[in-house]
Amino acid sequence: MFKLIDRVAGMFSVDMGIDLGTANTLVCIPGRGVILSEPSVVAVRKGSNTVLLGGMAVGDRAKEMLGKTPGNIRATRPMRDGVIADFEICEAMLRYFIRRVQGNRKFANPQVVIAIPSGITQVEKQAVIHSAERAGARRVFLIEEPMAAGIGLGMPIQEPTASMVVDIGGGTTEVAVLALAGVVESQSIRVAGDEMDEAITSFMKREYQLLIGPQAAERIKIAVGSAWPLEQELQLTVKGRHAKSGLPRPATINSEEIREALLGPVEAIIQAVRRTLEKTEPELAADLVDSGISLCGGGALLRGLDKRIQSAVDVPVSVAEEPLTAVARGTGTILDNLDLLKQILETAEDV
Repeated sequence: MFKLIDRVAGMFSVDMGIDLGTANTLVCIPGRGVILSEPSVVAVRKGSNTVLLGGMAVGDRAKEMLGKTPGNIRATRPMRDGVIADFEICEAMLRYFIRRVQGNRKFANPQVVIAIPSGITQVEKQAVIHSAERAGARRVFLIEEPMAAGIGLGMPIQEPTASMVVDIGGGTTEVAVLALAGVVESQSIRVAGDEMDEAITSFMKREYQLLIGPQAAERIKIAVGSAWPLEQELQLTVKGRHAKSGLPRPATINSEEIREALLGPVEAIIQAVRRTLEKTEPELAADLVDSGISLCGGGALLRGLDKRIQSAVDVPVSVAEEPLTAVARGTGTILDNLDLLKQILETAEDV
């Protein structure tokens, strides 16, 4: 009876894959690709945690409010370092994304595949599953982000040859060697895009006595950030509040300064790659001499990061095509081949 009800529900629901990221959440629909990509931000009323605009102050609408809200409103990110920091708000965010995709299909709850960091605990996995179920999912499958990225990038993950992926998101960097439909070696570190932004914020305060917010730091990273010397170094005028006078002030910075500011986070990522390679079995490590390392996630777009990692580990490194959507596309591919790939997924019964 349950299987019959489940089959009928499946006929009317829109199953989806979700890359539940610290900085951005992406939703992929089998056969349609990535249809939503919005910041993982929710605007709520303080004290009650009621989501503004009738539950719709999520994503782009909420990010516009970051650092600009009056005292009775809070714009917050429910994900920290790749895991749920605020269960109630994360549930509201998931409900928003599921509702956006499902439309008016109120009684046909979807199957959902959610990509998670490889280093999270069983308790954190349970929190993701429960939040998704309470948000309206009929069944929840979990997939480790590096595996989802490998599938999304079309790597031969089921073959007895090694593939290596480095997924640099907002809260975590996931490094993994994949083979035979499994993660052979991996490192998950809580150093990624957010730490890069914090490093830029600290640099501006230290060197220019200029106070800037996280969105300004992110704009600087995108505009002039790099991990390797550029043929033509870049300049940017930044505006913020002077630490001593308290008044608005501009400052002109260049890419060489920001490259120096980003040394710490970049070096942490390199060390994670190095540790993973050092633990990889010789036969698999030999495969990587030819197949190399693929970078994905938003952090992969940092100028020259591929060159910086390659110079450190002496293994070919390349930035994947469409690096921002690799994990989300992988979740969509899994839904397309659920019977074949079910063995690499986790469900509520497993955790």
